[in-house]
Amino acid sequence: MPPGACNDDIRARARALGFDAVGFAPAALPLEAGDNLTQFLALGRHGEMAWMEARAEQRSAPQALWPEARSVIMLGVNYGPDEDPLKALSQKSSAGISVYAKNKDYHQLIKKRLKRLARWLIENHGGDVKVFVDTAPVMEKPLATKAGIGWQGKHTNLVSRDFGAWLFLGSIFTTLDIGADAPEADHCGSCQNCLDICPTDAFPAPYQLDARRCLSYLTIEHGGPIPARFRKAMGNRIYGCDDCLAVCPWNKFASLSRETAFHARETLRAPDLAELVALDDRAFRDMFSGSPIKRTGRDRFVRNVLIAIGNSQNPALALSVQALLTDNNALVRGAAIWALRQLLEAEDIAVLRRRFIEHENDADVLAEWAP
Repeated sequence: MPPGACNDDIRARARALGFDAVGFAPAALPLEAGDNLTQFLALGRHGEMAWMEARAEQRSAPQALWPEARSVIMLGVNYGPDEDPLKALSQKSSAGISVYAKNKDYHQLIKKRLKRLARWLIENHGGDVKVFVDTAPVMEKPLATKAGIGWQGKHTNLVSRDFGAWLFLGSIFTTLDIGADAPEADHCGSCQNCLDICPTDAFPAPYQLDARRCLSYLTIEHGGPIPARFRKAMGNRIYGCDDCLAVCPWNKFASLSRETAFHARETLRAPDLAELVALDDRAFRDMFSGSPIKRTGRDRFVRNVLIAIGNSQNPALALSVQALLTDNNALVRGAAIWALRQLLEAEDIAVLRRRFIEHENDADVLAEWAP
């Protein structure tokens, strides 16, 4: 087969299967990628994400994950939205949900496509393969940069000249030696829109992220009460935060995803906080079946909704919140108290405190009642 023909064949098949971006790289990462990960972990910037530290060696070196790997096929699926994600932040009695979570969980859809492409690859070109989509110790963004799909912007996320900030990534590791594409250069220039807009100052420096300050981490990965210093900054964001992605100038080249499973469900464009806060575990599971939101669980989700209600400046929502002062979960009860403190007068809070505090035995919840 002539040089490059294998690449063209794979690229054509991948696009036929629904992938929007395809690139090829050696199964190796520059030392800089491993050094950056080591520093990130040493500074504790991964927060509670212990899984990042547990397999750090494999994460920073693809052949430590699979020694037989020679090449990596990086693939991207466009999930571009049909409206500005920042629009929802002004609707204070409604919920702001990250673009990627407004419909189906991308993991399963992309993994099925990866497996189909991998089977085709073996049948037509031989070799052995392993497929990954965000659930294994693979540094997808540095690999995508090496494969020419995009570059890591100052917000540490991938940016594409063709799709802006909206690409889901997956990878196929193979024992085949496939010709590599040229790495993508950094095109951020002097722009720092993503750094300036961050509501919690989660970027200590360009190209560095402290996840412990990031609203995506806090609303999805963090298991305890939202730290008090970040609650106001959450606004009405109840699952993730797209601010740094949404302001990227390269989004002028973005387009609506051709995958309907990633188009926003109408019920999740700007759902009412009053409806979401009333969800019990069964209703939560039913509403978010097949959604990445389901992974957080009802209690953590309602915690987020309560913080958003506290920021809504809408006292009419207080009645819905009061019903959760006796919730079975302490995380929910604590967030309910904070929300009511933002919505009600001090004398009304004092009445509620006298009524409920004698039955409370959780230290974090008692701290929320403290004057």
